[in-house]
This record gives sequence, C-alpha cells and structure tokens, in this order.
Amino acid sequence: MSGLHHRKQYVVTLNDPIDREVRVPPPEGKCAELRILETTDVHANLLAYDYHADREVQTYGLTRIATLIHRARRERDNVLLFDNGDYLQGTPLSDLTAQPANGWEAEHPVITAMNALRYDAAGLGNHEFNFGLPRLLEVISQADFPVTCANALTHLGVTPDQDVSLMPPYVLLKRMLVDQSGASHPLTIGVLSLVPPQTAVWDQFHLADRLWLRGIEETARRVIPQIRAAGADLVIALAHAGIDSSPATAMMENAALPLAQVPGLDAMLAGHSHQVFPNQQFENMPGVDLESGTLHGTPTVMAGFRGSHLGVIDLSLQFFDGRWRVTSSHSEARPVQPTQADACPACPACEDTSLSQKLAPAHRATMQLTQQPLGRSETPLHSYLALIGQSNSVQIVTRAQAAAVRDLLGDRLDPDLPVLSASASFKVGERGGPNYYSDVPAGPVFLRHAADLYPFPNTLCVLQADGAQLRDWLERAATVFNTIHCEPNDQPLRNADVPGHAFDVIDGLTYQIDLSQPARYDANGNANTTGGPGRIRALCHRGQPVRDADRFVIATNNYRVFGGGPYKAASPDQILFAGNVPIIDLIADHIRTSSPMSVATAPIWQFAPHPGARVVFDTGPGLRAYGGDIAARSLFDLGDTDAGFARFSMPL
Repeated sequence: MSGLHHRKQYVVTLNDPIDREVRVPPPEGKCAELRILETTDVHANLLAYDYHADREVQTYGLTRIATLIHRARRERDNVLLFDNGDYLQGTPLSDLTAQPANGWEAEHPVITAMNALRYDAAGLGNHEFNFGLPRLLEVISQADFPVTCANALTHLGVTPDQDVSLMPPYVLLKRMLVDQSGASHPLTIGVLSLVPPQTAVWDQFHLADRLWLRGIEETARRVIPQIRAAGADLVIALAHAGIDSSPATAMMENAALPLAQVPGLDAMLAGHSHQVFPNQQFENMPGVDLESGTLHGTPTVMAGFRGSHLGVIDLSLQFFDGRWRVTSSHSEARPVQPTQADACPACPACEDTSLSQKLAPAHRATMQLTQQPLGRSETPLHSYLALIGQSNSVQIVTRAQAAAVRDLLGDRLDPDLPVLSASASFKVGERGGPNYYSDVPAGPVFLRHAADLYPFPNTLCVLQADGAQLRDWLERAATVFNTIHCEPNDQPLRNADVPGHAFDVIDGLTYQIDLSQPARYDANGNANTTGGPGRIRALCHRGQPVRDADRFVIATNNYRVFGGGPYKAASPDQILFAGNVPIIDLIADHIRTSSPMSVATAPIWQFAPHPGARVVFDTGPGLRAYGGDIAARSLFDLGDTDAGFARFSMPL
C-alpha cells in the first residue's frame, strides 16, 4: 500500500484558520518520489460495458482502469489518486438507474466505485451539475474523500474575497512521505479544483440565480497563494479544462495553458476536452514539452475519457529552503488497451473483479431498465452519415421534440406559427473512436436504443424565432465543415476544431450548405472576418423561401438555448418553455406511440452541388453493413485509418 494512503487525513478548508502542527523538518537535501494518478471524464463508464450496444468493451471502463491503478501503486511508495470531474453523468447507469425517480435508493454507484478505489480527492466537472445542486450535494455527501471546487460560487461577491464557494475552494491533504532512505516525513499537499465558467450557462435551468462562476486563471491566481499560506508544501490543480493555444481570455473554457503559468503551481491534472496529454497532437504548440509532459514547465497529464487512460505524473522532490520542492518530473497517460503506436506497449488491463462485484447490483438494475421494450422500427437508425446528409437517427429525436411541443403547449401555441425541431447527432466518432456511433437495427427498439440516440440528460426548451435567426442558427451549424475548392483532389470535409455534436439539423425546413463559401463563425461562435454571403442556400419551409421576418416555433434543448457550442444564447423574450422534461423520455414516448416507426426519405438538407469537387471523411466501419446507403451517396471506400475509422471519398 502506498505510504501516502491514510484515509480521512485531510483538512477541508473554507475560510477557517488551519492548525499548523509543529513539524521536525527533514535534513536539507533529502530526496523522495511522489506519484500522482488521474482519472478524468469517466462519465460513469464504471464497468467495461456499452449499455447502448449491449456488449462488453475492451478499451475503457473504470474497472479496467482500477487494474492500472493497482499496478501504479505497487510501483511507488508515495501515490495519490485524484479524479478531475465529469464522473456522475454519461451512461444509463448514472443517468437512468442511479436517479431516485427510477427507484434507486442505495449509494450512487459512481461513489461506490470511487470509495472502493480510495481516491484522495476529487474535483467537479461541468456535467456534475446536470441533475441540479440538491442531487449533486446529496451524492457528494456519500464520498469518503474530499471534493473541492474553487470557482463555483453560491454567492458572487463584489470582490473575490467576498465570494462564497459551493464546495471547499481547496483541501489540504496531510500525508507521510517516504524518502529514498525509507524514512517518513510529514507532507502537506494543497489541492484545488477548477471548472469551466461556461457551466453556469450550459446548465442554466438548474443553476440560474443559484450558482456563479469566476474564470479559471483568475481564481487560481487568488487561491494558490492562500493554499501556500495555509502550509501546503505542494499545490496540485484539478483543472477540468483542456489545452487550447488560443490567446487567453478572462472566462476561457479550455484554460490549461494559461493556468500552467500561474506561480506556485507544482502539477496540473487537465481534462474536459476528452484528449490525451502528453500526445503528438500537441506537438509544436507553444509552451508544450512532450518529452517531459509539461505545459510552460508545469508537470501536466490528461487521461482521455470514459476510463480510456490512467494519467501518471512522477515528481522528484527535494527538501531545501524549508520545504519540499519539485526538481524534475515525468508525465504519461497509460492506456487500458495499448497499441503498437504507444511508447511502451503493455498487456491490456483486465477488469478488477472485486470492483465489478461491488457494482454488480447497479449493473443488473441498469440491464433490466435498458432492456425495456418500446416498439419497433421499420428501418435502421444509424449516425454513420449524419454529417453528410439525412440521418434517420436525428429525425427520431426531432420528431419526438416536435410532438412534445404540441402536447405540452397546446392552446398556448399560435396556430399560425409552424413548429420546427432542432437536434444534433451526438455520436459521430471523433474522440469517442470508430465505434462511437448510433446503430439501431431494424426491428425491436428498447430503452437502451433511445439512450443511444440521445446520450445526454438535456431537457426540452421551446423558442420563437424569425427567419433571420433560423438562418444564423444554420450558419453556426455549418461551422463543422471546411471550405472546399472546386477541384478533383480529395479534400477533408470536417473542421477538426469543431465537434460533430455542434451540427444541428432543423427539421421542418429544407436547405443546402454551400461549402465553397467560408464559415461565418469559428469553433467558439465568434464571427469570422472573411465576409462572404454565408453557406446556407435555398432555405425553405413547405417549399416557400424563408424570409427574415417569418416567424416560427422551434423545439430544442437547454444546452443549445443557453449558448452551448458555437451558438448564441436565446434572449428571454424568445423562450416559450424551459422545463425539466428530459428529452430521452420524450423519445421513448414517441417510439411507443409511433410504433412501428418509419421515417421520411425526403432530405432536410444536402450539400450544394459542385461538380468535380470531392471530399473525404471518416466514419465508423459499421457503415459497411449498409451497402445501399453507400451506393446512394456514391461513396468510394478508401479503407481504414490507423485509428480504425472507415475513410470514404464523396463527390460534391
């Protein structure tokens, strides 16, 4: 067992003075090694099981990461384990089974798993707030480890000194450090957690007038000196933020790079963006040293998502000038399923059977729940082609939302206003890998399929919008594509800086996307300076051109209404309805009442034709089971990429 693991030996601090015990310092020059382990963005993938596809998986899951944790602890005397947020949401186990409304009365299974693995502390991610503050506080109370967050506030003061934080802004972990000679010395580790300030916007329904957030870098510059003054030998940031090389801004979402430059920070655990660091994708980025795994000299690691990797930072410490200091470091992200491309391929991590047994009741309950039959579909519902044209998997969602609007609002709707419905396809590969697609075969449809089509706990919102606002909405959606030139060479279709789930389709309209024109917006929704007429062409409703002054009702979700992705937040006078009705429930009801389901074949949108131009895009290899779809779009199979995606060429 690690020399640092003594449960419940931590001091949780708010504004209270810290007891500073009298300590006998070690001799000057003494050396020791400290290992820091990270999980991040696990998203309730506890067991190595895909509930949507109803199958075991080999490449992720906390029960597999547990095996890596055990190995890493055996390798060092001094080991700390942290989670960097986004652990309470993400699978049917957390989003359905673990919710009290579905009958679950035991401890939250995620907390059960984290308690069993003896985490030293955890931070908060933006998705911890998806179920509201009361539920979050109830679940956190079950933890045997401290949970901290420095920039989430229940009271926003005129100055930061007047703020009141939801969680302790930092914790002090008091441990005994085993040095290289085997002697033990007291060590105090300060830990703070930081969450994207956009969280208050994304979950506005739960958080409006209840929670405020300050910027990540701003908060760290204020709190880290407090942690030092409270007696911390080392300071570690649990930063639920990715690595973005854009110029730093006050409320930056992925602020790991500017955070790394804050004085007094000894190590940083990054996350949120579902990426892996160190990784070659960050090569040549200013401030990045891949060999040592540092950002601006600060030891950093980011451990993927879903339990795909275990983050490891090894710090070499030396005691001088009255405290322990970092003299060198090494960072790595250890994969559950190593590949030949990894620097040190090892055996795949098997599941920790002891942890699996603890989670067995929650797993059985989830299996029983997700196997509930809802109805039948006459056609397959897959998302392999959702970013190149019509997708039945998206249309099921949009039809369910539109039907719910009519049922919920009824007489409150202006009968002269058409009802439209907007949604994205949420599973389109990308960082989720080549199997991260919806693929519901024709035949029986179960609750797990509805959760597959809509894997987030978003709620229904209804807006009124005019034609100009609809056009702007679609221009923002079209940001996911590159600008294409009319030439025969294969050109990459997708803009890798914009996630596929930012691509909304608005059902009830028809339109074209002209890729020869530059996008009007960047990945953050900022207007580009390139000008141009925009990408949306032939925008029509029931065959008639949409005019700027035309008025519509549009069903969407809370994340989009409040400015999620590259979208502009709706103004209060636009919002007709914003409640707590989960969209997955609407989908389930729609499948029950519409069974057997069939979907329209007329396309909602398509690319404007550019004869002679070709684009190349990656999708899941499962598309090859749908030869008719491949033929209908004149796709040419280019084989598989090194990452396992199927690559296709398509004429425009």
